[in-house]
Amino acid sequence: MKNYNRALFLLLVLFTASHAGFSQGYRIQATIKGLADSSLVIGHYSRNNTTFVPKDTAKADANGKVVFEGKTDLPGGLYVILFPGNRSWVELVYSGKEPNFSIETDTVDAIGNMKVTGSTENELFYTYQKKLKSGALEIESLKKSGSTDAGAKIRALQDSFNAYRLKTLADNPQAFTVKLLKMSADPEVPAAPKLANGKPDSIWVFNYYKAHYWDNFDFSDARIINTPFLEPKLDRYIKNLVVQRPDSLIKDADMLAKKASANKDVKSQVVLYITNQYENPKTVGTEAVWVHMAQKYYLSGEMGTSEDVKKRITEKVNTLKDLLVDKTFPALTLTDPAGKKISVQGLDANYSVIFFYSPTCGHCKEAAPKLKAFYEKNKANGIKIMTVSTDHNMEEWKTFIKEQHLEDVPNGFDALNQIDFLKKFDVVTTPTIYILDKNKKIIARKMPVEQLEDFLNYYQSKLARKL
Repeated sequence: MKNYNRALFLLLVLFTASHAGFSQGYRIQATIKGLADSSLVIGHYSRNNTTFVPKDTAKADANGKVVFEGKTDLPGGLYVILFPGNRSWVELVYSGKEPNFSIETDTVDAIGNMKVTGSTENELFYTYQKKLKSGALEIESLKKSGSTDAGAKIRALQDSFNAYRLKTLADNPQAFTVKLLKMSADPEVPAAPKLANGKPDSIWVFNYYKAHYWDNFDFSDARIINTPFLEPKLDRYIKNLVVQRPDSLIKDADMLAKKASANKDVKSQVVLYITNQYENPKTVGTEAVWVHMAQKYYLSGEMGTSEDVKKRITEKVNTLKDLLVDKTFPALTLTDPAGKKISVQGLDANYSVIFFYSPTCGHCKEAAPKLKAFYEKNKANGIKIMTVSTDHNMEEWKTFIKEQHLEDVPNGFDALNQIDFLKKFDVVTTPTIYILDKNKKIIARKMPVEQLEDFLNYYQSKLARKL
């Protein structure tokens, strides 16, 4: 019994110590000359360099001294002390392990005059910043000097700084500052092998760069969410290094989600970012990525999605899954102005352009003449259009057809008021345009009318290259 009580006591002590460690609060003192009697805000970045999350506000005294303190822990990240009017700021590394420290600087040269007390992270951070700034000023001076040996001196300075950087990284492997420096840098690409013509293999360079892009990015550290590096890094990778086709994007999206699985908060941000990019994408046909992300990560329960959110996502997935590029366009039968049945599937055309619109919509009235002009120019090439009114006022529908001179094309109307165009055809806004091939397979969706001709020219030339 005594041993049991002793074990229980030690467990309680350890828990208390651990709990105290996680509830240490913070006290950050800053003396910034030139900011007398000013209200300052401290906060951290959030995922990118434009999102700022304020955490505390305090007023500087006549000497520019300000103290930010609280009993609740601050999350780790790259912090900013924001000056009045958001005109400037001072950056601070907050690792979570040094909650109490002080800095002293001025508004003339915040980096050059920075003094840090009680924070090895910020000492390292500002030593690096000072070295970087000093080297940049020297290089700028050499560029302006016009000296014959300026190039050699610049290269020597760059080599010296690179050596300093590598030593800093090697000597401080556990520092959060080093993680920040590594995250902000591109992978170093070695000399590329030569092609038969003697030129460097640019494809090899691209593949190496992409393969090593995430080498120095620690997805397991939740503090990276509160820095300006996560989203820009994701953005560049997804949009510039991955072929904008659903299969390629889905493969890399799953790879990134797997990398981020080391930390649930980081994974949540990574999955959310990718999903958001492809809900209303700029690249034709990539909505399939959104459907994949929604089904695999949100509807599966993997992301802990609430039932209400799941319901909304399910509705959108059910709408989109049959309207993706390469899917056959759903059956759509309507009534024309003469009261006859017409259908999308009945159009005999090499390419069909389906134009969903509202007769009272201003954008639709602007788009209709452009659609008409496109049709007149391209109808001899087997291109047909069908207009579909999403409203149910027959008089307004017929007036629109007459005013826009669309009498010579099929015009459809839901006479029985049975079709939910939002749920059935994802007509969130009007006009909404689909382009179909001769088999009524969707080749583009939500295409602006101004881009119809360019897109079809590109699509046909791409098909010709495959033959």
